[in-house]
Amino acid sequence: MRGWLLSLLLVTSVVGASDSLLPVEQARRVSPVVGHLVAPESLRPCCAFGYDLNVRAIGVPIPVYQIGNVLTLDTLGHHHYNDSALAAVKDLVGLSDEKSGLIYTHRGGFIDIAHVRDTADNTFYLFSKIYPKLGQRWRFFYSEELGVRRIQLNAFTPPASMPQRYTLAAWLAGKIAFELAEWHEVAQWYGFQSVPGFSEEISAFSPEDLYSNLLGARLAINVILQGDAGSVDAYNKAMDKQIHQALVGLGVVTREETEQKFREVDGDWWNSKRRVPDKFLVLKRNYNLSDNRLPTPVPFEKSSPYELHMPAMMAGFTLSTLGELKIYKGHDMERLPSPDGHYAPTQFQQLANKAQEADRTQLDRMQK
Repeated sequence: MRGWLLSLLLVTSVVGASDSLLPVEQARRVSPVVGHLVAPESLRPCCAFGYDLNVRAIGVPIPVYQIGNVLTLDTLGHHHYNDSALAAVKDLVGLSDEKSGLIYTHRGGFIDIAHVRDTADNTFYLFSKIYPKLGQRWRFFYSEELGVRRIQLNAFTPPASMPQRYTLAAWLAGKIAFELAEWHEVAQWYGFQSVPGFSEEISAFSPEDLYSNLLGARLAINVILQGDAGSVDAYNKAMDKQIHQALVGLGVVTREETEQKFREVDGDWWNSKRRVPDKFLVLKRNYNLSDNRLPTPVPFEKSSPYELHMPAMMAGFTLSTLGELKIYKGHDMERLPSPDGHYAPTQFQQLANKAQEADRTQLDRMQK
């Protein structure tokens, strides 16, 4: 026994009752929570925006690129909680039955499945750490991404209701997981390299990234609130179902239609004449770090976009006062200015704005 109830979880919508895709929910009862989890060791190789891309470093694995980068509902494979760096290698060389790539949806625009899976896994892991400690002042560390990433939980008096505590832990985990995703975009632009020697600037602030990350956080919160956080196997199976249902709800299209959408934005969002990892293969970026997100508007799309929300309050508590990600000075910060103490999520947008200004200036010079 871990001190929480081991009963079937039921959920109820508390906001957006008319929204059948991703309503904001609270738990009525609590469910089993997985015991020890290994933290996700590495991010999945995500896809440079575009398809049938040429690679400049022939024969060398590029960490932000996959050859088969266009997916369909039928080629998603099965979700595997990312507890091993070997999983990323298997994904790159095609040995994993979990697939990541890009897929187009009418209401959510382009979706990067690697980003969906990564933030979902971080949400699941953080929930397993946060729930037993909720209400206590406590901290733990992730590996460095230019700066040292520290999760800080603050002391507070949790609600007496155990279902409300369970709910708070789930939403707080999703919120912090999305902050990790926001920081990753910032870190990539300022020089972070998961594989030394290979720049990841091509992927920084890619137009589909953070919408996909927020979708992953919301799907994992659903998995938790629906009682599937008791084991890795239950979580994996539930994520398969959640991803499939979300893509259908967002209006997923066929492979041919996804490729057609890429062709429609060639020269505007990406440059098919450039090679990975050239930064300006990607021409369109989204530097907005809001946690209430519409997909980056896609030209010629007539369907109404679906807005994703990460609520600021849950069960009467402001989530940002309960815990957050903090970034402290790292060993090698590349182009990232050293923080005055630490970077908080409220400062991430300032760093993104500076990146946007620099990219605009560089692009203007290239086009003259």
